[in-house]
Amino acid sequence: MTAHIKIVGLGPGSDDAITTQTLREIQNSTHRFIRTTRHPSAHLVNDAISFDKEYENHDKFEDVYQAIADKLIAAAKQHQEILYVVPGSPLVLEHTVQLLLQNKSVTTEILPAMSFLDVVWSVLQIDPVDAGVRMIDGHRFTELAAGLTGPLLVAQCHANWVLSNIKLAHESANGDEPVVILHHLGLDDQKIIHTTWQNLDREIEPDHLTSIYIPKLAEPIAGEMAKLHSLARTLREQCPWDEKQTHDSLVRYLIEETYEVVDAIGALDPDDQATDEKFIEELGDLLYQVEFHATIAEQQGRFSIADIARSIHDKLVRRHPHVFGDVYAETADAVVTNWDAIKQQERGEVTEKSVFDGVASSSPSLMYSTKLQKRAAEFGFDWPDSKGASDKIAEELGELSKAVESKQDASEIALELGDVLFSVVNLSRHLGVDAETALRSAADKFRSRFQNVVALAEQRKLDLAKCSLTQLDELWEIAKQNP
Repeated sequence: MTAHIKIVGLGPGSDDAITTQTLREIQNSTHRFIRTTRHPSAHLVNDAISFDKEYENHDKFEDVYQAIADKLIAAAKQHQEILYVVPGSPLVLEHTVQLLLQNKSVTTEILPAMSFLDVVWSVLQIDPVDAGVRMIDGHRFTELAAGLTGPLLVAQCHANWVLSNIKLAHESANGDEPVVILHHLGLDDQKIIHTTWQNLDREIEPDHLTSIYIPKLAEPIAGEMAKLHSLARTLREQCPWDEKQTHDSLVRYLIEETYEVVDAIGALDPDDQATDEKFIEELGDLLYQVEFHATIAEQQGRFSIADIARSIHDKLVRRHPHVFGDVYAETADAVVTNWDAIKQQERGEVTEKSVFDGVASSSPSLMYSTKLQKRAAEFGFDWPDSKGASDKIAEELGELSKAVESKQDASEIALELGDVLFSVVNLSRHLGVDAETALRSAADKFRSRFQNVVALAEQRKLDLAKCSLTQLDELWEIAKQNP
């Protein structure tokens, strides 16, 4: 006798929605199996073996479904006939059933059952055929909804991270697009929430009986960010190196990737689009660092990439009242003035401890010095013009010379040298020149010239390390004249 599996469905959730035929099969069966007991009507299936633990034993849903199918086939071969009970309808979003149908070592018999779709169309009061509704699995929203604008019914929205991924997939959304959240349809605590795309993941704590309906989107789903987020989560869960990383351990990579972006910007050629490829690559590496930190935080239950995107979006709107409000700013300088005023207002009333709040002490020294000076200048502590800053450099150089001549302690000399550098940064700020950029340009110029010096020495068969100062100076002057 061929092993046989009879499959029935518990309907959308209410006991009243289960067919008489299904109840009779449950009562008459000897060997009962149920995919999950997390269903309102699961209590009607007595003495059934549940597969709930399989969801804990595997990282991917595909592996969960395959494990369930394998165990059902083994049980059918052992008992000749078994009953398999699933939520909803056996033929709607039931991957285990599809796996059983594909296996030729057992026969399957599917009894019709009411699906949650029937309740959805009743609640929404639409004909899905006339409306052309496309049904999407929330786990695969990015790929399945690509190029679509709706209407879409999205099932399997059982967790906030699923809703966040769906939300991120629509990169061109303005936030006002209508969305209907369908929660516990047909049950006593049924909720139908009409909201917007912006608030999609803020309205409710979703579970396995949550779906969303998207009537129409102005532009089709792109989904590149959502795919990246899904990849980051997969690597975090399955790659041994990614699993071990923390916010602290990733700091060095964040800094390295930032500098590599700067190098790519420096290498951009307006007449050569090929240089864009390196820029794109380095920007991608930097973007992944942001995504990596967001994924770690999401696993800790703290925040997600959606929170990061929302935070910077809202801050930029606040900081641009001349674009999104009624403030007038015709010049770039006026924009900066408004920006700084809003920043100070956001920091609230200044106290002794909050004057330098928001200035990252781990910033590169030139940037750190510039930001400290700008913050102090907001409270009037500044030279009126560049002359005062320039005179200060001369003063600090004099103090450094005295410290060196008097052979003071090395730490004292270092402090005096630091004062000189800090004063130079102050002058650069008054001149409207970025100190980091200026120093980097000077370093790049030195690098290029000294490479020419080395090349000249090789041409003349000179040992550079044994050249006199006069010879070195001659080579340097030639390098300057022939960049």
